[in-house]
Amino acid sequence: MQTTKEKLIAATQTLIQEKNSTDVRLTEVADRIGITHGAIYKHFKNKEALLTAVALDWFNTTIIQNIHLSDDPQPPKSLLHEWLWQFVNAKKQAYQDTPGMFALNATYVEADPHILKLVLLDSMKFIDQLMQFNDPKLRKSEAILASFSVFTLPSFKSTWTSLDYQERFEVQWQLIEAGL
Repeated sequence: MQTTKEKLIAATQTLIQEKNSTDVRLTEVADRIGITHGAIYKHFKNKEALLTAVALDWFNTTIIQNIHLSDDPQPPKSLLHEWLWQFVNAKKQAYQDTPGMFALNATYVEADPHILKLVLLDSMKFIDQLMQFNDPKLRKSEAILASFSVFTLPSFKSTWTSLDYQERFEVQWQLIEAGL
């Protein structure tokens, strides 16, 4: 059974997708799950906190949960390559499938470096563990993700359908791989 917080996140996401816009009022969200507008503040300090939670949930369910690494034993570099390729393609697919949620991601996540780091934290931890960097500040993992931003940031979305998409990815990978 969903908690009220989970219901608020789900209702907000549904409204964003229905409207294909991030212009969602808190009263609409409250009405959707049958609570008062004021009750939202028991779970989120403001609209931005709710939208951040929605963006984080969307990122995890739409991007991260669509990455499925092979069970075959592979060297860490090969697994990282596979993970990054699936990551950028999951992001591209999410843009195509859920443009409203992608817009929220762009507005509230990628426009704020602190929220972006929060959303990417588990991914950075995964890379750190996979590559055995043992970097408590996750700087190496962050640098790897940042180097692929042309494949993940909304401002580059018009390039994601280019015929040389995979070739560009591989060129970027070769630069990163050489430094690992």
